[in-house]
Amino acid sequence: MTKKWSLTLVLVLALTMALSACGGNNKAANNEPAPTNSANTENTGETNTPAEPAGEEASGLIKAEDPSLSPALANNRKDTMIIGMTDPKGVFSPLFMETAYDYYVNYSIFNTLVAFKADGSYENSLAEKVDISEDGLKYTYHLKPGVTFSDGTPLTAKDYLFTMKLFHDATYDGESDVLSAHIVGGQEYHDGTASDISGIKVIDDNTVEITVSEYSALTPVDLGYVYILSEAYYGKDYKQGNLESVKALNSKPMGSGQYKLKSYTAGQEIVLEANENYFNGAPKIKNLIYKTTTDSTNLAMLESGETDMNEINVSEDNVEALKALGFMDINLLPNNGYGYIGFNHKLKKFQDQKVRQALTYGLNREDIVKGIYGPYADVINIPESKVSWAFTDENIETYDFDLEKAKALLDEAGWVVGADGIREKDGEKFKINFSATADNPVVEALLPIMTTNYKDLGIDIIAETLDFNAIIDKKTKGDFDMYFAAWGLTPDPDNTVYITNGAQNDTGYSNAKVDELMAKAKKEMDTEKRKVYYKEMYQEMNKDIPNIFLYQRNNMNAINARAQGFDISPYKDFPFSLYQVELQQ
Repeated sequence: MTKKWSLTLVLVLALTMALSACGGNNKAANNEPAPTNSANTENTGETNTPAEPAGEEASGLIKAEDPSLSPALANNRKDTMIIGMTDPKGVFSPLFMETAYDYYVNYSIFNTLVAFKADGSYENSLAEKVDISEDGLKYTYHLKPGVTFSDGTPLTAKDYLFTMKLFHDATYDGESDVLSAHIVGGQEYHDGTASDISGIKVIDDNTVEITVSEYSALTPVDLGYVYILSEAYYGKDYKQGNLESVKALNSKPMGSGQYKLKSYTAGQEIVLEANENYFNGAPKIKNLIYKTTTDSTNLAMLESGETDMNEINVSEDNVEALKALGFMDINLLPNNGYGYIGFNHKLKKFQDQKVRQALTYGLNREDIVKGIYGPYADVINIPESKVSWAFTDENIETYDFDLEKAKALLDEAGWVVGADGIREKDGEKFKINFSATADNPVVEALLPIMTTNYKDLGIDIIAETLDFNAIIDKKTKGDFDMYFAAWGLTPDPDNTVYITNGAQNDTGYSNAKVDELMAKAKKEMDTEKRKVYYKEMYQEMNKDIPNIFLYQRNNMNAINARAQGFDISPYKDFPFSLYQVELQQ
């Protein structure tokens, strides 16, 4: 017997609210690729990972007072919208995208079977419906007929199978973890003992049946939130066990989404044009440009009309400056994510829990966060957003600034102050090489306070500031002591960031209890029971301090009022609604 439910109902019943095994990790810088059991994306920490604000006045939409003040430079672009953002890495592939800024481009070019809704749930996208067997092990996705890629070729169930083969390939080295979806035959394809994935059957052009060996609350999304690649385009030279021909197309993407790539100039801009074959209807704006900007240029470029939209670092001064322009719509939203300082757990000194606790007590996070954001951010103590159903503050230590407690913990850990004032243990001086993004207001506020606080603890800080992509490279390679960044989250708390050997775990953190609780929560179908597991897990992480959790703040999207039609929420990034945006003439 087969259950025939609408996809929306299935997702509600299955509690599937995440970009998980086949969904992708948080706006790699904001708001979060394909098959991965992680719900996070890395970003600069400037504009993409906020949280619930301290006061009600710090959240909501502030409408432009006088849209007629929009500058001529913007108004003269009748069929073009320019969005400013941090320079992406240029990885325009659902397989390998890592930062939020690459995600934004990929969101614009590719499509999935299911899509985000503003409330954090999912709805049909390329799929019309899904049938789930009584035992929860078989999922049949029915694709909408007539969908094509931007080159006009049909998108079929065979393209889904092809995409899943790429994720299962032994040479796949992206951040997704498709094997955790437990598709029958997936491991054999990965190991090279089978040339096909036996658990994925193409019934016809519009129907694909997937069998899993075990299911979880996230399985329908694990299987459905997959950005589908064209086999005709990406598979021309693909051979099992070698993804190099697919990687060669990372800067030449072709999908079924709202826009298609026209040109890409690294460090400057990505030019997209409307996909006239888009199945939801051709985008109302013909040309879309993602233009590289920095925190020091964002406001000026909006004011002059060089850009129509940007995510601006939220602060009282910036809110007032945008209001004063008169023609900007300002979206202040509690974002689903957090800023943090990461430890390299592969280094012996950071493997001691007391050291990590000391470095948290010994940093005046309140002064850092409130000094930058005022009412638009709060200090946090667990890696979860206050907008999440899984958030808890029960029995959570707040690690209020306390130098004496920090010093005592370091003493207990055997780090003794030497004659030069720097602590040492077993002949090693306590020195920290700290990496952070340049031209970042958070970093500019963080560094002097951290340097002073840690000097008082007897710790030597050597700081370097680099561009965002360089920081991500260092993190991926493990070439760091500590670094500052931010995670963007998806609505479901399941992820691999803190799981031992997890696909997104670049810091080397490992905690058997965290692993166990995360696994139990993923398997549980009842939301209330899942909450209990996550609460216990966050309490453990709060004690163990895998990272120094810094802030959750509001996200601020500044949009020239001539662009209307965006559908943005803490769970739905702006690129998902680009096709419905219009330029008011």
